[in-house]
Formats: sequence, structure tokens, C-alpha cells
Amino acid sequence: MRIAVDAMGGDDAPRSVVHGAVMAAREDGLLLTLVGARAVLEDELARFPEVDSLSISILDAPDAVGMGESALVVRRRAEVSVRVAAEAVATGEAAAVFTAGHSGAAVLAAHQAFGFLDGIERPALAATIPTRDGAAVLVDAGASVSCRPQHLVVFARLGAAYARVALGIDRPRVGLVSNGEEAGKGTSLVRGAHARIAETSLHFIGNLDASELFSGAADVIVCDGFTGNVVLKTSEGLVEAIDGLMADEMARSVTSQVGSVLTRGALRRFRARLDYSEYGGAPLLGLRHLCVIGHGRSSPKAIATGIRVTARFARERLVARLADGLQERGGAHGAAPRGHVQ
Repeated sequence: MRIAVDAMGGDDAPRSVVHGAVMAAREDGLLLTLVGARAVLEDELARFPEVDSLSISILDAPDAVGMGESALVVRRRAEVSVRVAAEAVATGEAAAVFTAGHSGAAVLAAHQAFGFLDGIERPALAATIPTRDGAAVLVDAGASVSCRPQHLVVFARLGAAYARVALGIDRPRVGLVSNGEEAGKGTSLVRGAHARIAETSLHFIGNLDASELFSGAADVIVCDGFTGNVVLKTSEGLVEAIDGLMADEMARSVTSQVGSVLTRGALRRFRARLDYSEYGGAPLLGLRHLCVIGHGRSSPKAIATGIRVTARFARERLVARLADGLQERGGAHGAAPRGHVQ
């Protein structure tokens, strides 16, 4: 089972991506195809003396999508790395694709190459976020910015199916992000989605106020992609700010420094629980094949984790199990999904 890796995607690509891929291939024995400019990737791989013993191949893709470019370039330029990587999955050369590059370009490339599961109109990124009780799925974390109520219903179904597979929760609690717990709160989008989700067989607990997102009250947190992306980035920024503030306070006095030594283990565990690199990436739900999108700032460790997560989801047939989960509960719009999925 081979994983296609967009080696040109990410803030520090291809160096961090190649390093992370080597780590994943060396430590887990994964079969990988690095997709990008061949000469550049060969130079990067040459930095690792053990590379000849690893199952890493190169698929030449001389073009790449810059982080500041429009996602639409994947439709006009056939040789961009993320598009070539997605097409390798669509043709059966690889089982799944991992990228830490331009998320919008990844969504378009995957949609163009894979197509949607039946009954699905919009894809959704399922990000795993830490909570006081463990973890929850935030869906959509940025794939579909403009949504209608029926799209959020599908996101709720997809998120619940994903939580059953990824988190092992048989009947996940589903909450809808709003500006208050009352059913009448929120925008017309939220109010419309609330009424529709309440009619499904999902374990819907109603609206979630923003203050509850990380409390563990819900296993699946549903919102449009704009809101989800803001939540995700705000939480990342808050974690960095807290980490910096704690470091500043610990350095203020001898007493604080002694306290720092005594609490160092707890602080390390705290950072680990909030570190996005521990989760690897977010799968793009609703498509016929598997695409996992990592953080643009991913370190080699985060890249390796993302590739491992992608390989695990591919082995566990995540897409097929999502389709089965939708079918068991009436499909995206009450109709059973049809057709082949991988």
C-alpha cells in the first residue's frame, strides 16, 4: 500500500517533507512516492545515507502551488505536485495522498481527481482537536467556506461516521457551533441546520457555545468551513500565546524558576496535548479516495505523523467505512451511497 506525498507542499518544503517522509519510511517501513521536481527531491534524499534501503520513489512534477497563489491554479497547470499526487491515487498508483501544502489547492485537486461520494455536495476537513475529556472532531475545518443548512447536516453525518472510525465512539455526541445554547440562536445558516440535524438519527445535543468547544461536551463539532478555520487558527494562536506567557512568568523570579523545575513534566504533557503535530493532519471527507491535509508549518516530525496517519486510514479503509456509515444511517440525503470507493 503506497502513499503519495506532495513533497512540494508546505512552508519549508521540500526539505521538511522529505525529512519527514524518510522518518516514516525508516521507522514504519512505509512505501512512499514523493511527488515533486525530480532533481530537487534527489538532492534532498541524498542527505540521508539510509535512503537506498527505503521504499521511497519519486514521481516527477516540476510545478508547485505557492502558498500565496490562488487555489484555482490546479485547474490550469497540469504538472503541479498536489494535482499529480491526487491523480496517482485516482489511477491506482497510490492508495492515498498526504499534503501539507496549500489547503485550497489540495481540496480542488482531490475533488477534481476523485469526485464526491453519492449524495455529497461539499467536502469537509475533519480536524482532531484536544478537549478536557480527550479529543473531538471539528468539521468543517476549512474546506467549504460558503455553506447552506443541508451541507452542515451532511458534515454532521460525515463527522459522526469519522468519529466512530477514528475515535472509536459508537454513538458520538454532535454539537453545532453557535453564539448560544438556545435553539433559536445563531445565523440563518445555523438555525436552519439546527432544525434539520434535530430531525436525523444522530445523537444531536444542540448548539454549542464557543466557550464549550474544548470542554468535551461534544465528540463532533459542526460548523461551516470559515468558522471552523477561524476556530482552529485562533486555538493555535492561543496555545502559542499561553506557552510564551508561561515562559515569561517562569523567568521572572527565582521562586518561579524553582516552580518551573517542579512543574516541568506537567508543562511538557500540557504542550503535547495541544501540539497539532501529534494529530498529523485532517482527512478530507466526502470524496471517493483518501486525502489528508497537514499543517503548512509542519515540522519533519509532524510530516512523519501525517504520513503515518494517512497510511493507517488507508489500511483501515476509512473512505469505504465512511460510505458504509452514511448508508447505515440513511445516506447524506436519505439515499444510500453507490459506486466504488477506496
